[in-house]
Parts: sequence; C-alpha cells; structure tokens
Amino acid sequence: MVEILMVLVAGLLLALALYAQMEIGHFTAGTIRAGVARTILVVVGIGFGLTSAASVDGAPSKILALLIGFGTVHVPAAAILFIKRQRGSRKS
Repeated sequence: MVEILMVLVAGLLLALALYAQMEIGHFTAGTIRAGVARTILVVVGIGFGLTSAASVDGAPSKILALLIGFGTVHVPAAAILFIKRQRGSRKS
C-alpha cells in the first residue's frame, strides 16, 4: 500500500518537475540563464533525491524516494512559473 502511494506521489511530482523544466524557457531571458536555472534544479533535485533514497530500505522504495526527492525540489519553481503564466508575465 505504501509503495502504491509512493508511485502516485512520484508521478505527480515528476509531472511538476517536467512542467517547471518546460516553463523555465518561457520566463527566463537568455538561453544561458535558462540553462543555468535548469541545471541548478536538476543537480539539487538529484542531491535531495539521493539523500531521500538513503533513508529508506528496499530497491523499489529507494528509487521512488529518489524520484520523490527530485520532484519535490521542483515544486516551488513550478508554483512560481504557474503564477507567472496566470499573470501573463514577461521574461525576466
């Protein structure tokens, strides 16, 4: 039961991570800045995911914990980018 919940949470958070990665280019001026923002999110996401995975037992749970940690890092960026889209903000 716990792994089913973890799969659902991981799926949701990965969708948010994908959304954030796709939207960064729409609201970040310059391809280099967008690339830097994407890279920072990915590196921090992997780090947080590995830290999360280290705290659980079992191979499937470790992978799910890594994915959940990766996605969690993207939630604030996804929220900010969603608000920017709703407001019709320009690149900054």
